[in-house]
Amino acid sequence: MTPDVLIIGGGLHGLSAALNCARRGAKVSLVERHFVGRHASGSTAAGVRTLGRDIAELPLSLEAAALWHEMETLVGDDCGFTGCGQLQLAEDEASLASVKARVSRLRDMGHTHEEVIGRDALRELLPAVSHHCLGGAWVPTDGSADPHRTIGAFRSAAESAGVIIYEQCEVTALQRGSGTWRAETSKGIFETKTLVNAAGAWAERICELAGDPVRHAIRTSMMVVTERTSTHIGPVVSSLGRKLSFKQTGQGTLLIGGGSQGKLSADRQSASVDVVALAASVKAALRLFPATQGLRIVRAWAGMEAMTSDHLPVIGFSGRVEGLIHAFGFSGHGFQLVPSVGRVLADLVCEGKTTKDLGAFEPLRTATRGVAA
Repeated sequence: MTPDVLIIGGGLHGLSAALNCARRGAKVSLVERHFVGRHASGSTAAGVRTLGRDIAELPLSLEAAALWHEMETLVGDDCGFTGCGQLQLAEDEASLASVKARVSRLRDMGHTHEEVIGRDALRELLPAVSHHCLGGAWVPTDGSADPHRTIGAFRSAAESAGVIIYEQCEVTALQRGSGTWRAETSKGIFETKTLVNAAGAWAERICELAGDPVRHAIRTSMMVVTERTSTHIGPVVSSLGRKLSFKQTGQGTLLIGGGSQGKLSADRQSASVDVVALAASVKAALRLFPATQGLRIVRAWAGMEAMTSDHLPVIGFSGRVEGLIHAFGFSGHGFQLVPSVGRVLADLVCEGKTTKDLGAFEPLRTATRGVAA
């Protein structure tokens, strides 16, 4: 119970950090209050997307993109990754102009991963798309993965590297003294030099226990799976200005999500499906793909994740408390970043610094900008 680093949170970012630290020779323990991958990591649509990223996230995202194509080398499994491409539709002239302007800005910065496609190229990629769509932005090397397979692969790789994982292990108190942390948990006491707060929707609570008050909201994104359909949709599809993410699984079912929010329980410990809000995502999907009209919904669910006011993650050393590193607040788009964020966190733990510029993800900013709406 005396690891070099104690990672709090058994989602994919916690697992990736644990794996990377252990492979650099650190003695790593990871504690998870429920089960590994129980919340955001197990509820995601698992998009592997550089498309439409905030400029601040692009260095991490582009690094991660290359790693996803080598995932089997990294964790012994390809995690169900398929480079089917990601496409952001423009449904009107204003949206198409916005897409063109963004791609132009990216190229001025030296980034060429996004390209603009017109109506004809769009029909070749998506024969079933509605005729009102004019084109969009396309990244052929993006794609999607299997979230549960990814969780299993990262867990197995971490344990093989020597990480000790404690599930159903809630952190109840944290105390800093004499250069070490004392963490009281439901499964005993840990003493460690460094803490990594990767607690997701519960990161605010860990911050409070550590004496580093940081605020965030909780995102409760919902997903729908339909019955199987013969309609073929190759890439992962979104639409500019709409809360929609749309893809077809290898089994032929359709996975619809993209930001519609569920109902957060009063105690902020669980979330449930909001049928009215979910209907908006389904309606948007029908507008884009009329051939899906009449498909039955097989199941729906809501996940929980920390969300910041600027929708950028919190990554880096605490500005107030020594030996505390934060990694949370991925605001619904953290899945693709898992391999690169894990490497950066290992840099901070094992070397005390990283070559990546983390200025945009500064933890102190969340204490001064308030809570996301």
